[in-house]
Amino acid sequence: MKQENITIRIQYKIAFLSVVLFLGKLLAYYLTHSVTILTDALESIANVVSGFIGLYSIILAAKPRDRDHPYGHGKAEYVSAAVEGALISIAGLLIIYQAVHQLLEVHQLHKLDIGVMLVCMTGFVNYLMGRYALKAGVKHKSAVVEAAGNHLMSDAYATIGIVIGLLLIIWTKWLWLDSVIALIFAGIIIVTGYKVLRKSLAGIMDEADEKLLKEVIDFLQLHRKPQWVDLHNLRVIQYGDVMHVDTHMTIPWYYLVADAEKEIHELETLIRSHFGDKVEFFIHIDGCMPYQCHLCSLIECPERKFEFKEQVAWNFENVWLNEKHGKIDYSVPS
Repeated sequence: MKQENITIRIQYKIAFLSVVLFLGKLLAYYLTHSVTILTDALESIANVVSGFIGLYSIILAAKPRDRDHPYGHGKAEYVSAAVEGALISIAGLLIIYQAVHQLLEVHQLHKLDIGVMLVCMTGFVNYLMGRYALKAGVKHKSAVVEAAGNHLMSDAYATIGIVIGLLLIIWTKWLWLDSVIALIFAGIIIVTGYKVLRKSLAGIMDEADEKLLKEVIDFLQLHRKPQWVDLHNLRVIQYGDVMHVDTHMTIPWYYLVADAEKEIHELETLIRSHFGDKVEFFIHIDGCMPYQCHLCSLIECPERKFEFKEQVAWNFENVWLNEKHGKIDYSVPS
């Protein structure tokens, strides 16, 4: 099954489940008249909205690139995840508002035992689905599914606080306790929403993913070939489940076009062997310069001008620069 079909099916489950859990929490509120449970239900509205927005964005992101979207539609996932992050934070603010309101105006509660059972069930299901979605989002590189997982788990954590508050109310009769605990978990929810929103905006703004870039560089350094004199101006961007690699590679200047094509193909095959088939490449070929003989390990080179000294190891500091290696470190003898 194609990866995009897997993420669509996961998001379908998330959207359907969010509706079922929202109705369950509304039933718990109807039975108990608890403002705290109503707060949990209000937070679930964000789950419902973001679930269907996320589903739409994944379906859109799975569409192939076209004339209007030459890089595909993968950024739709980041937009959806940004909306979800904002909704998580707004839900946290709503919880704070309701909790403060309940502190100022105490309400009588009814059938708390049944309400606690229903809320516990929804929280447990939220947690399981959240962990599943979070792992699936990371595995399939889907920002929407990962954000949904974070949202569901934050909802489950909020439910824990609400259940603790309700149980303490049953035991102590102190009605203000559930508001205090709800305030604590509201803070956790807002922080989670900020993290989801921050990561989404980073994707929209094409912020460098240093972890992914370092993984690519380390892998290429481990498997580099002697004729790959250097790799520079490397850019790695993840749009949805498609990774885009843009780089300049320096090879011996005397290579024919067919030789250059062979090196490009080998580099592409190498990267795909580790990162999967959903990689798009933009590789520019540069011919080597005489000053690079000092760092070129192609010993049998027929055009060598200077003795090989030391190969420059590819790392995060030198591969992203738009500069051929050796230009600064070595100079051509007069």
